[in-house]
Amino acid sequence: MKRPRPLRGFNKYIHRKSQDIQDVVRETTAGGIAYRLNPETKELEFLMVQDARDRWTIPKGHVEEGENTRQTALREIREETGLTDVVLKSWLGKNNFRYRRQNSLILMVTHIYLAEARSNTDNLIAEDWMNGIKWFPAEEAVKTIAYENVRILMELAIKRIKNAGSR
Repeated sequence: MKRPRPLRGFNKYIHRKSQDIQDVVRETTAGGIAYRLNPETKELEFLMVQDARDRWTIPKGHVEEGENTRQTALREIREETGLTDVVLKSWLGKNNFRYRRQNSLILMVTHIYLAEARSNTDNLIAEDWMNGIKWFPAEEAVKTIAYENVRILMELAIKRIKNAGSR
């Protein structure tokens, strides 16, 4: 029996040449769920950045040589937001995921910390690659974040902040 021909224009999707994975690369990143109490409303807010694909996420980046994940998280928050008075409060958890980069399988682990933004929290400076940066009310941030695994850690962050405030 003769195999049916794909519809014109869909060949590129049906007849892809499979590329074998040639190596496995492990990468470690770190970032932070930065929060503040809005200076006017006193409402809990989280800072998020919008990437080049318009996905809202948290500031994060690769661990550089000689750094630990806490140092990386603090550096990345400062570099990507312009905030200078930031204090890491606690480690919230880590996310593991994988993706393909050309012929490599990337195994990524991201350590995420809770970070309190203290003074000058309205003086935000986005990096060139960002499409946006802004403070979101906590509940709106949970609904807006592009990544389910970070959303779960945001919900944990809300609980930790509320528990710390009730002491």
